[in-house]
Amino acid sequence: MLSGHNKSKPGTVVHFNNSHCAMGNCMENESVVPVNNPTFDPKTINHTIDVYFYPLSPPSRAALMLIKALGIKHNVKIVNIMAGEQMTPEFLKMNPMHTVPTINDGGFILWDSHVIMKYLVEQYAKDDSLYPKDPKKGAIVNQRLHFNTTTLFPKLLDYCVPVLFNNEEPDPNKATKFEELLNILDGFLKNQSWVAGDNLTIADFAIITVVATAEIKMPIDLYYLPGSAPCRAVLLAAKAVGVELNLKLTDLMKGEHLTPEFIKINPQHTIPTMVDNGFALWESRAIMTYLADQYGKNDALYPKDPKKRALVDQRLYFDIGTLYARFADYYYPVIFGGAEYEPAKLEKIKDAFKFLEIFLEGQDFVAGNQLTLADLSLLATVTTFEAVNFDLSPYKNVVNWLARAKAAAPGYEEANGKGAVIFKQMVENLTKK
Repeated sequence: MLSGHNKSKPGTVVHFNNSHCAMGNCMENESVVPVNNPTFDPKTINHTIDVYFYPLSPPSRAALMLIKALGIKHNVKIVNIMAGEQMTPEFLKMNPMHTVPTINDGGFILWDSHVIMKYLVEQYAKDDSLYPKDPKKGAIVNQRLHFNTTTLFPKLLDYCVPVLFNNEEPDPNKATKFEELLNILDGFLKNQSWVAGDNLTIADFAIITVVATAEIKMPIDLYYLPGSAPCRAVLLAAKAVGVELNLKLTDLMKGEHLTPEFIKINPQHTIPTMVDNGFALWESRAIMTYLADQYGKNDALYPKDPKKRALVDQRLYFDIGTLYARFADYYYPVIFGGAEYEPAKLEKIKDAFKFLEIFLEGQDFVAGNQLTLADLSLLATVTTFEAVNFDLSPYKNVVNWLARAKAAAPGYEEANGKGAVIFKQMVENLTKK
């Protein structure tokens, strides 16, 4: 089924949000099948079956699962298809199609996982429950196997192979096509426990390995600079939500945000920019709310209650439209353009901090008494003010909140503290007289 490919991209795996079919709950661990069930009591054999196997191959795993479930004595022989071991003269002599899985049952050579599974049940299983002899029941099992081999598995490969082995960006259209097939699979499973009826069959063994492969999570790409306050706000949100980010350093000074490849992802060529399984998004607060909605274990960071959420949104807009905007208006012309400070702009910053002081009156965090995305966003901004030595001491509520938020934010130092230091060092280098 699965033949050789080129070198894989390290750490890249695949996930589809709706791939939670009913049988996945029954077979979460592919190797866990009840071998003490009388259904799986095999005929006695006096030899060991050789199984030529590659761990990343869903068809290989399906065949090995069944062999283990049947309790057949076997010898696993790993074939590293990345190293071309399926192309050796010895392997080609055994299987001229050079595919895995392949079995050697006492000199009888067989390949193709579905054929192998049918053979093993007919040859060694106590009864025919895994592959019924009844024409109608057997036909349904065959139909599900053909659905897997001609439709489900090829569409998974069509999506995965360019990402895993050619370093291409995920194609959302291909992801959608695979998800449509999962919806069909959900239809098969409606009102029944297994894909071909109310009994486990070899069709379940074949399909569960494909679905399990699709359930693995792909790290989210984040194009960022560690010193950037908006980027640090996203890092804080990701830590709080508990999602892994694949960080892609994007050097604005070198124009890496202006390359054709980056502009194709984000025509506004801004950072942070996120790519989640082909879905591209920019603007830090939009990314933060997406991560909380998509991956949050609960709604504490971004409440679903309309009034509570509106208050969090108001604070987020206050940050981007007022506090951070006034920071940029006052400091950036000096830091990056060598301009003189304008006192009137400094007064606007002080007014913004007076607003924040009022927001915090009588409560622990900016939108209530629990940490939300608004705190994380403002935390990145206020620590940026700290980095340029802005005097926060007149704002007692802000000072107390800042200490509280730093302590409450998961992974604060890694997500924000180090980046704020980098920003401070950059400012000092750029403003040396």
